[in-house]
Amino acid sequence: MDDVEAMQRALELAGSVRAVTSPNPWVGSVVATPGGEIFEGATAPPGGPHAEVAALAEAGARARGGTLYATLEPCAHHGRTPPCVEAILAAGIARVVIATGDPDPHVAGRGLAQLRAAGITVDVGLLADRAERQLAPYLKHRRTGRPWVVLKLAATLDGGSAAPDGTSRWITGPTARADVHRLRAESDAVLVGAGTVRSDDPELTVRRPDVAADRQPLRVVLGRVAPEARVQPCLELDGDLGEVLDTLGGKGVIQVLVEGGATVAGAFHRAGLVDRYVVYLAPALFGGEDARGLLAGPGAATVGDLWRGRMVDVQPLGDDLRIDFEGLRDDLPNLEDRGAAS
Repeated sequence: MDDVEAMQRALELAGSVRAVTSPNPWVGSVVATPGGEIFEGATAPPGGPHAEVAALAEAGARARGGTLYATLEPCAHHGRTPPCVEAILAAGIARVVIATGDPDPHVAGRGLAQLRAAGITVDVGLLADRAERQLAPYLKHRRTGRPWVVLKLAATLDGGSAAPDGTSRWITGPTARADVHRLRAESDAVLVGAGTVRSDDPELTVRRPDVAADRQPLRVVLGRVAPEARVQPCLELDGDLGEVLDTLGGKGVIQVLVEGGATVAGAFHRAGLVDRYVVYLAPALFGGEDARGLLAGPGAATVGDLWRGRMVDVQPLGDDLRIDFEGLRDDLPNLEDRGAAS
């Protein structure tokens, strides 16, 4: 296994634990021994070992003189667990290959510096674009204090999100709806407006057999809702949306999934606060101009004012289509490897 293959495997391992590690970053690690044996690890749920420690534990004494690959800079501080750097030094690793650095102020180059000071060869940047895309929510939170915002939308092919009478269940099929639960499982909070709660009375829970009850996302409502609403207990917030994100970020929310309705979706969009748009398109037509659109409120007055982004991923889900896209930005690579990020 060469360096690229080892880091590709580390990215796959990181993707496999995406829904269980937050607020810790989802990291994968591979240890290649001098004899050519390969051992693997991925970050456990909070309180458990980090990816590097898990891989080293699998390798045991055979790790001495070997190479450790990790998708993120190893930590050098005591948190819920001891520093990964200490485990790497104790294992006698000769070389460490890192995809990208960790901007967390507790780390931020300290892990790399300690490894180099101990005489270990450290290489940084292998498959960095893929790792940074995979870790984008975590990296944004550590750099800005705000969560990564995913706006989830569902529509017919002619752009309707609800009928004129307000009904919207179900536009998409069961496969797409199951995928929404995967999105919720990857998110630390799910946010809707009070109007959506009054009209639909959603639970906003993750209904998947592999998600424990204590891993449910924080339920957030913009506005006030009745004590008997199924979304209760929830966090009720209002005011400036940027301040809402600051509040959530301060509570350790790495990713927030905005599920609606159209008024809330439009407000987040116009404020430029959406990092990723996820649209589920159903092979259905309202067949008129009176259906509700995806985003409520004023839009572009002319074609020259259109908001433009780029496609990140397109995939079929049963009879429906999931389209992921983002606004044009300079701080992320242009392409995403779906296998590493899923």
